[in-house]
Amino acid sequence: MAVAQTGNVFSIDRVFPKVGQTQQFEKALLAHQQKYHKGDWAWQVYTVETGPDVGAYRTVEGPMSWDKLDHRGSLGEAHTTDYAKTVAPYLTERSSTSYTVFREDLSTAKITDRADKAVMNHIYPKPGYGEDVEEMFKKLKKVWEASGQSVAVLEASSSGEPQFIAMVFYKQGLKEREVGFRKPFKERYTAANGDGSWAAYMQGIKNAVDHTWSEMLYYHPELSTK
Repeated sequence: MAVAQTGNVFSIDRVFPKVGQTQQFEKALLAHQQKYHKGDWAWQVYTVETGPDVGAYRTVEGPMSWDKLDHRGSLGEAHTTDYAKTVAPYLTERSSTSYTVFREDLSTAKITDRADKAVMNHIYPKPGYGEDVEEMFKKLKKVWEASGQSVAVLEASSSGEPQFIAMVFYKQGLKEREVGFRKPFKERYTAANGDGSWAAYMQGIKNAVDHTWSEMLYYHPELSTK
């Protein structure tokens, strides 16, 4: 019962506004949220700035428990009609919906953390190698802790290919990406995990990870209700 009530689940939608209709879409999205997505069901809104989904808007609802989601019930005809009439006309047909679970044991960020700028790294384990990738994240957590980095690790749940997502929050802005802002990652990894650990980490990636990709996101508090 305690596990069932854990509020660590996020519902995530990605939508793509039509070219030239971004402003109309943003206005309609905010108006819809203010009517139907407050409190426990409030949204965080991000724009995707790089990668294959550039131009998308990422709306995040949660955290919630599976039990709470199960008992949410229908959003109602008024909600569905409002979205269909006010928001959907500005969207292309391309979209996606997914669930992710926040992994506190692998993260240095709090579940409530956010920043204006962030990077999402998508990591896809090879079949049967999920536990190996988890072990890799446990060692990465030591590096992030020593470096003062805020990183949230999430795990996809029944949402396409099995994957882990490492969301790096740039609390000090994009200057954190500058060469020299922190020591080289290899040096920091070895300091946190011991001599020979870097070679083992590289071999682990080759053995356990199928593929990865990343994207940069900007958080928009003016479009969010949470």
